[in-house]
Amino acid sequence: MISSKINQDQAITIGILGGGQLAKMIEIAGYPMGLNFAIIENGENTPAGNLTQLEFTNGWKNKDDLDAFIEVSDIITLENEFIDIDILEYIEQKRKVYPTSKTMKLVRDKYIQKTTFENSNIKVAKFDTINSVEDGIDFGNKLGFPFILKAREFSYDGYGNEKIDNPAQMKKAWEKFNSNDNERTLYAEEFVPFTKELAVMIAMRPNGEYEAYPCVETIQKNHICHKVIAPAQIDEQIKQKAQDMALQAVKAIDGIGVFGIEMFLTPDNEILLNEIAPRPHNSGHYTIEACYTSQFENCIRAILDLPLGSAEMIKPVAIMINTLGEREGSGVPSKVQNFFKKNKTKLHLYGKSSSRVGRKMGHITTIGETYKEVSSGTDKALKDLQW
Repeated sequence: MISSKINQDQAITIGILGGGQLAKMIEIAGYPMGLNFAIIENGENTPAGNLTQLEFTNGWKNKDDLDAFIEVSDIITLENEFIDIDILEYIEQKRKVYPTSKTMKLVRDKYIQKTTFENSNIKVAKFDTINSVEDGIDFGNKLGFPFILKAREFSYDGYGNEKIDNPAQMKKAWEKFNSNDNERTLYAEEFVPFTKELAVMIAMRPNGEYEAYPCVETIQKNHICHKVIAPAQIDEQIKQKAQDMALQAVKAIDGIGVFGIEMFLTPDNEILLNEIAPRPHNSGHYTIEACYTSQFENCIRAILDLPLGSAEMIKPVAIMINTLGEREGSGVPSKVQNFFKKNKTKLHLYGKSSSRVGRKMGHITTIGETYKEVSSGTDKALKDLQW
């Protein structure tokens, strides 16, 4: 077992498929634990690749780089769900991968993901496959317009999603999704008139030990998670219900590692599962400052089959805000002097080489005793951070 190697003189190397900010924050959590990291990504100067000498820049579709990456890694995890299953299965011939290819087969395709949860008696919005314009119109006629048309794979942060208000819009969306260079398999979900969007992070070990992080509220900006309020300002029973659903979802996919589970809260206080991310998640970034053990450290502990750390919050309230790109150009803010003046807010810049409008460039987190105090401090800090 990998966990037994912790007590030896030999350092463990964790391989990460992906070189973005999530991989970088896993590294930052792991280096104080005496761990090494290998990063494989298609491209140089990635946020995570810049932190290690074990960087493979030709990507996992390059067999030579992939084999070399596997060779230097003791165990492997991933920072996104878009890696081909056959590549994960290839790696599993030589190393353990968490989450496993079995789990990823149930997650990568959003229609299969929804079916898996429905079959596990987890409440989800009504959905169906869409193979033609007529299928979409029939779905709308049966369940009502508007509805959401989604790509089954490679959809995130609003990319690959279209709100369909009428039959004519369905025709336009179908043409967009099925252009010559962009053919996508699709499914549809009924539109959910939610009152809040909720999220829960779950860390799960191979032996079944888990930690459930607090239920948080997420606020979107142009379909991208912009603000996280921890804990969500809702009834305690609803928060517990959300944590229970999140745990049930991770068990349904035999998940090992850290998972972000997104949910809708309806006007009648019903919770519907939206989707699951098989990795650290934007809605859990607040845990770096706000919890005794961050989602990133517990991700490491989980895949190494080590006892998990406490997911309890250190202070009663935390707010995290993603700093999204406001311009094209440098990935470094133009001014930070005012931000750092007697500020109780923590800044995380991801080290991306360039900025573009809407791109996740970093995040800020404030923790404190009351929602009013924390909200005021976060708003001031965000105003002082100039891009």
